[in-house]
Amino acid sequence: MNKFSRALRHAGTTKSHGKKAFPGATLSAIQAMIAAGESQHRAEIRLIVEPSLDLAEVLSGMSSRERARELFTHYHIWDTEENCGVLIYINLADHQVEIIADRGIAYLVPPADWHAVCKTMTDGFAQGKYHDSVLNGLQQLNTLLQKYFPEGESPQGPQPNQLPNKPILL
Repeated sequence: MNKFSRALRHAGTTKSHGKKAFPGATLSAIQAMIAAGESQHRAEIRLIVEPSLDLAEVLSGMSSRERARELFTHYHIWDTEENCGVLIYINLADHQVEIIADRGIAYLVPPADWHAVCKTMTDGFAQGKYHDSVLNGLQQLNTLLQKYFPEGESPQGPQPNQLPNKPILL
């Protein structure tokens, strides 16, 4: 895909598209699913939806993965007790879902498992099923995290909620 067509797609994807795909009820359901999952594992999940990138970012060739890494740092998702932060980044214009996991958990989960969660979401998004797809993906992620990073095994004991569960719609 060339920069021009990508730039047009990003320019045409606005915040209103984000609000339509992720209305208040969906954001509340996401927050509840994150909270429920975190009661079953020790990871900390943040979900960020971004309708589109700025034109300068698109023209510079910034990928969704690079943007996700930037947001991982900006929102301090790396700053958890066990280095167990997990970012789910959704870029609507690029039709991409990226998962960035901190070093305390990244090496435990095989890349194919992270990819499967992303695919669950993007396959549903392609059908316009944002609400159900993101919740199915979160459930799948929570199951993985329960397997690889279960609650109760922390050397420091039970951890408080270290990152807000509320999703961010940029």
